Amino acid sequence: MSDDNIIPLGTSMPDQMQEVAGAAAARLSLPVFEAGWVWLVGAGPGDPGLLTLHAFHALRSADVVVYDALVDETVLQFANPRARLEYSGKRGGKPSPKQRDISARLVELARKGQRVLRLKGGDPFVFGRGGEEALALVDAGIPFRIVPGVTAGIGGLGYAGIPVTHRDVNHAVTFITGHMAGGAIPENLDWAAIAKGSPVLVLYMALSHLSTISDLLIAGGRSASEPVALVRNATLASQQVLETTLGRAAADVAAANFKAPAIIVIGEVVRLRQSLDWLGALEGRILKSDPLGTRGEKDVI
Repeated sequence: MSDDNIIPLGTSMPDQMQEVAGAAAARLSLPVFEAGWVWLVGAGPGDPGLLTLHAFHALRSADVVVYDALVDETVLQFANPRARLEYSGKRGGKPSPKQRDISARLVELARKGQRVLRLKGGDPFVFGRGGEEALALVDAGIPFRIVPGVTAGIGGLGYAGIPVTHRDVNHAVTFITGHMAGGAIPENLDWAAIAKGSPVLVLYMALSHLSTISDLLIAGGRSASEPVALVRNATLASQQVLETTLGRAAADVAAANFKAPAIIVIGEVVRLRQSLDWLGALEGRILKSDPLGTRGEKDVI
């Protein structure tokens, strides 16, 4: 990893706010970020308000922050002003550092006695390669801590007004990655079983393979008219939501020039957005009271 990937910190936190943050950490008895440790931390889907207290504490304490492509710049502004920021993002179709090089860099920095924060979008263990990096640290004898984060497949959909579970729709949900390490569609998955076995599917990094995945699911028994929603730049001010159907999803994405990063959800829970689009309501959208047409069919308890 070259020095070209190291960037200076932008706007730092005011001194008064730093003191407040430090006092709060002390009151909460948050763990000490020891020198020579690596913390693998989830930054959430983008909105800095979704950072956990542990993640915020890690940002304030780290000597170096090795961050990925899906970490929003506003989150980085909470970092220790003396911390060095190193970009180490992987984006499909673009030149990216190899995973072994990222892991080796974490080991190298920790062995220099640095407090190393590996900051990843969403949750480090949900399609974030956090497990691979943690195993590399174990092999090298580097102490580490895992700090979970809000994953886009839950938090991002929540900001779109789409719950991943609802008792009138589903009692199970399946999270799926849309491509393998080399960028190909995951052919080792039993798409027919997935189509039949889970009422709600949440797809990560699947935009480039949406047409093929839609065809596989329809061939496996899903209806072409099943609701689908795509959420781009989830939880950020630039968030966009495209509602479509499984049969039309790929065509509608192309027509709208809908770009990654996006999370995709397939299932009847998408209809609940008519009632739960709380961000849309703030802008004047009139929400429906019974999007599924089930009111009065059962007790409310």
